[in-house]
Amino acid sequence: MSASAAKKIFRKGKKPEQGGPPHKRRKLDRSQLSSGSPGAALVSSQDTSTSAFPRGNSTTVIDPELAVDFTTSETKNGESLATLRKMIFGRLEYTSAQKDPGKYLAIDCEMVGVGIDGEESSLARVSIVNYWGKVQLDEFVKQKERVADYRTKWSGIRPSDMVKAKQFEEVQKTVAALTKDRIIVGHAVHNDLKVLLLSHPGAYIRDTQRLAAKHNVINSNRPALRNLVKQELDVVIQGGEHSSVTDARATMAVFRLHRKEWEKGFKPLPAPRAGASKKRKFDESSEPAEPTPPGRGRKGVSSGLSTIVKRTPQTRSKSTVKTASNNWWTTLGASGIAGKGSMKL
Repeated sequence: MSASAAKKIFRKGKKPEQGGPPHKRRKLDRSQLSSGSPGAALVSSQDTSTSAFPRGNSTTVIDPELAVDFTTSETKNGESLATLRKMIFGRLEYTSAQKDPGKYLAIDCEMVGVGIDGEESSLARVSIVNYWGKVQLDEFVKQKERVADYRTKWSGIRPSDMVKAKQFEEVQKTVAALTKDRIIVGHAVHNDLKVLLLSHPGAYIRDTQRLAAKHNVINSNRPALRNLVKQELDVVIQGGEHSSVTDARATMAVFRLHRKEWEKGFKPLPAPRAGASKKRKFDESSEPAEPTPPGRGRKGVSSGLSTIVKRTPQTRSKSTVKTASNNWWTTLGASGIAGKGSMKL
């Protein structure tokens, strides 16, 4: 096809004759153009590449695992970096002993937005892994309010995940039972405990955000988990949608790198006593304690009104008590105690 023919195709339609039908602009038929013709060169110069002008919805997601070296033999503080990296991305195979909860548990939670414009945060997912990265719990939480924003870009949660969600009370009870008498590892873990409406003894908490700042691991008072993991393990996390399982494993990996140093600041935990209970058990072989007057507290303890002092009760026979209750006035003179308002001469 000649260049003149290509120009005719692009030329605007002639003005319509008076009283005649209007002329329409003709479209270019690309199949008629040969690769070597000037018209083809003209058309190719007008084409634009999608990579040069990306649209708003077209985003390129790069798998973070592609840039991770899982074969390195490098170690840090006695821990294999390759093993910790595999643990973060769930590439490890576990033995039967490594599947148990163990002493340390890492926790992470994800939220969705409820309320007006989804500004209020509501717990939507809880994940717990053990010291080796084995998942011990991964549950979605059913919402009691309408979800205004699933925050999928950060939380990774979608409406389809709510189909298998459980009630908050059930998840809360399971987490409390699993973490009892165990050390919780988390990054800003107070936020996770807050949304779970749970408390945990301070001696059983290892907050990687606080410990990293305390021991000058990173130059920040409140380091983000992704920055800490990048610096210590050269691994990129949270580049796109978050995963509470991946974040919990990454938190445990950072803790394992510095566990020996960080644990020096904590006192050894007491061994839990078998069958121990908050209430003291009643010992039948021991003698019963002296009865405490009803409504009274312990000896020397203030009840808010007066100080309670236990006194030794005096034993009196039934007949004496009966007589005293019926004819109490006859004992006033015999007791040698002057009555109220009288004087003994």
